[in-house]
Amino acid sequence: MKSTGVVRQLDTLGRIVLPIELRRTMDIGIKDMLEIFVEDDQIILKKYHPSCIFCSDARDVFPYRGKLICKKCLAELTADNK
Repeated sequence: MKSTGVVRQLDTLGRIVLPIELRRTMDIGIKDMLEIFVEDDQIILKKYHPSCIFCSDARDVFPYRGKLICKKCLAELTADNK
């Protein structure tokens, strides 16, 4: 893991501000969604990309029965049920 050298304090509501330089580097814009992961004693933020629940592909996904699924996985599921 690479250190940025940036240290931020939590405000009273538990929020932090990501520096503009970091947001520009990571292509994070206003209202972009960030996904939160926990690994051991680390909190990891990742830019959120909606993806297929089966293969994690983010291309050509659409909602199917309340979940996101790609065309390829849907074709496989429907072929298996015939």
